Amino acid sequence: MSESNPEFSEDGSHRDRNIAKLALGAIGVVYGDIGTSPLYAFRETFAGHHPLSLDRIHIMGVLSLIFWSMMLVVTIKYIIILTRADNNGEGGSLALLALISRRARSNMPWTRGIVLLGVFACALFYGDSMITPAISVLSAVEGLAVVEGSLAPLVIPIAIFILIGLFAIQRFGTARVGALFGPIILVYFTILAVLGTLSIMQDPGILLALNPWYAFNFFMIDGWAAFLALGSVVLAVTGAEALYADMGHFGRKPIGLSWMAIVLPALMLNYLGQGALLASDPSAISSPFYMLAPEWFRLPMVFVATMATIIASQAVISGAFSVTQQAIQLGFIPRLKITHTSASSMGQIYIPVINWALLSMVILLVLIFENSSNLAAAYGIAVTGAMLIDTCLLAVVLFGLWKWKPWLAIPLLAVFFVVDIAYFAANLTKVPYGGWFPLLIGVIAFTLLTTWAKGRTLLRGRMREAAMPVQVFVKSAAGSATRVPGTAVFMTTAPEGVPHALLHNLKHNKVLHERIVLLTVMILDQPFVPDSQRSAVEDLGSGFYRVILRYGFMQDSDVPLALEKLTVCGPPFRMIETSFFLARQTLLTSKTPGMAPWREKIFAWMLRNAESAMQFFRLPTNRVVELGSQVEI
Repeated sequence: MSESNPEFSEDGSHRDRNIAKLALGAIGVVYGDIGTSPLYAFRETFAGHHPLSLDRIHIMGVLSLIFWSMMLVVTIKYIIILTRADNNGEGGSLALLALISRRARSNMPWTRGIVLLGVFACALFYGDSMITPAISVLSAVEGLAVVEGSLAPLVIPIAIFILIGLFAIQRFGTARVGALFGPIILVYFTILAVLGTLSIMQDPGILLALNPWYAFNFFMIDGWAAFLALGSVVLAVTGAEALYADMGHFGRKPIGLSWMAIVLPALMLNYLGQGALLASDPSAISSPFYMLAPEWFRLPMVFVATMATIIASQAVISGAFSVTQQAIQLGFIPRLKITHTSASSMGQIYIPVINWALLSMVILLVLIFENSSNLAAAYGIAVTGAMLIDTCLLAVVLFGLWKWKPWLAIPLLAVFFVVDIAYFAANLTKVPYGGWFPLLIGVIAFTLLTTWAKGRTLLRGRMREAAMPVQVFVKSAAGSATRVPGTAVFMTTAPEGVPHALLHNLKHNKVLHERIVLLTVMILDQPFVPDSQRSAVEDLGSGFYRVILRYGFMQDSDVPLALEKLTVCGPPFRMIETSFFLARQTLLTSKTPGMAPWREKIFAWMLRNAESAMQFFRLPTNRVVELGSQVEI
């Protein structure tokens, strides 16, 4: 991920070529999820937990719903509108939340509810990132049973083997194989389009399903069944939120170009082809995706589809890493170990805890639900919930930031809200069949995210209350304490007052270094901060300096590198002569109003297991001293 928007060259001379290249990459990474939906979406509408009659009226109605869902949700809402609401090129619920909060401070009232909505969308994403690999890989491998029924018992073991391999290679990074994603998915989409077209040629009348009248007619003749069908129809647009979250990787125009030119036509041709097949052969409902292919091509199709689902899973796993990094930087998740797998791409990261937690839950899902049809019942709620929250945030953007006229914004938002609420409500009917899982994951993740954010706020407040004014300390300590050679960097979360670590060091060691740096690292609610705005230095006198380093929430906090670039607080920094002092807090139970006792216990557990600031800020391991303190919240 780069700090500049990748879709523009500096002089604009090669912009078209860059857009074409980025559009190919977007096909692989951004559209892998929505591209694998034909494996199960159309089948689940007719053979899922709320089956429909396999007659032409219902087939045409479902196809019409799928097409207009893609047009309203993906094309208009995400491609045309939401991708314009970028935070310095970055997208996603957290980036949008940061954009709103930063710009809203000066010109509109801020509400806690919007923040909680954005955090809950992030929480739902973790449920989505568990279900997507499970249902995608499982649905592809199930093609083996279509080719040869005796292979059915091998489906689950093979799917688990593939998933373990997929998560195991994450630590090596995806920079090399990422270059292959676009061409492989392009071949996959080409096959989808060709197979769909061949089937449509047998029944050209199926193309009439693009007329919205068939969707309305579906509701008029079978209203309740049509409503329940929405719970499966939405599976056709799962992954739409990914194109917004991955906008920083490719840019708005390449994502839009690849959707309109390749992805949308290929998907609709395949869905229409599946509809034409079922209209003539209802028995193909067991797997219309694979039954579209000639018998000789079904086994190769299993391999192609499996590759596509692996790529789709890779995209959502990388997305989980990216969302986690944003949440850490924005203060919703404790520090975790983050490994960078590419020297040239900032977005290529690996978070071991998230990786193995996801693998554990994905395998558990496969073993519990056993087939993709059962998993489909659990899939829709996380996606529709996130889409509904995105519409709420979009409403704030249209009225609060873009200042749209009510006559234009209200009708548009009304359509989006009606569609999103209908999809979400339809999926709520699937809670007993598996929809409880993403809701459970969302509630657990939301509780952890908000508990950490609240606990950090309380912890900082208590420490700020007990902090000594820095000018008082400098005057009293500078003349009385013994000074020793070298530089001492005391890291503190508060940009005012004296750090507890400095007070403890003076109390026990009774010395001060020649240069004392009070360092605060601030993560701003914007993706990137240029080097020219990285640091702010205040000379406090007597060899004391206060330094504030600023980073965007998509950047690494490399403290030694930033200090070595400073030229305004004494001689250049040399790490061999610099000691870093960190404070590690131990929480004590307090009667002071703060959080509920059970949340305090969760926060204390998260604090104990957080990654050390030494690794997170890339401090030299042999130059760090940790000093403990006890704090009541």
